[in-house]
Amino acid sequence: MKKIKVAVLDDYQSVTHKFANWKPLEQKIQLHIIDKYIGVDNNLVEQLIDFEVLCLMRERTPLTEDLINKLPNLKLVITSGMWNASIDLEALKKRNIICCGTDTKTNSTAELAWSLIMIGWRGLQTEFQNMKDGNWQTTVGRGLKGNTLGIFGLGKQGLQVANFGKAFGMKVIAWSHNLKKEDCEKVDVQYVTSSELFQLSDILTIHTKLSDRTINFIDKEKLKTMKKDSLLVNTSRGPIIKEEDLLDALKNKVIGCAALDVYDIEPLPKNHLLRSMTNVILTPHIGYVSSEAYEKFFEGYVLAIEAFLNGKPINKIS
Repeated sequence: MKKIKVAVLDDYQSVTHKFANWKPLEQKIQLHIIDKYIGVDNNLVEQLIDFEVLCLMRERTPLTEDLINKLPNLKLVITSGMWNASIDLEALKKRNIICCGTDTKTNSTAELAWSLIMIGWRGLQTEFQNMKDGNWQTTVGRGLKGNTLGIFGLGKQGLQVANFGKAFGMKVIAWSHNLKKEDCEKVDVQYVTSSELFQLSDILTIHTKLSDRTINFIDKEKLKTMKKDSLLVNTSRGPIIKEEDLLDALKNKVIGCAALDVYDIEPLPKNHLLRSMTNVILTPHIGYVSSEAYEKFFEGYVLAIEAFLNGKPINKIS
């Protein structure tokens, strides 16, 4: 039996074998692991042209129509999770290429968002560095109790963060394009308008999906309405905030601080202005990066390949 060629893309931490048992497929597949980001590589087609199966970590290397049409051997695409905005599903359908997803865990992103809130609001990033530099107290932190937590998107992750806020004695408000007042009432969160969300929040955290309605939704006009000492947290998708407007707002102290896990360009360029700003906390898109989530993702790759080889694909997206 000829082995099919399988590539796992963008395994930054080199954990493909750690989080899944690939032994049942040893006699059926030829596995190749790429542990670096290759999405901007000019030789991307050459690197992927031989593979029949691509395993993608969601929204790292994009799978565009142009790329898909240059991969004649491609038969199966597997993405972590059950949706991936960086895959052209229509292009896959035209080529009769199957796209499948995996199970996932959602709590790790909400937990990271809350960690960023705690660090940013208390000013801990400065004190972390003080201790490494041999210095002592230079900041005066702020407590969360009694302050207003704004949630942009009250889905599974947004609701989890809302519950964290309530546990800390915060007033929790929420808004998104599809959110209804009765949805908020069911979970004891105050429904507000879009403008009120920006005006009233001491901390505003983003948990909505990137779409035509949300891309660049948070712009300079909305940032101007926020409190001068407010904290803006984004663990969703970078382009929901218009980057140039955010940079200007941070530079001119229109808002107090931003805590970001996602960016317009990922990986974030080494010389990006955000890296040099003092009122910004940055993490490298690790909201979904947890051992629990990775077990679901990588084991999901194995299960999807097994099912495909048996002629019964599972978790089909297209």
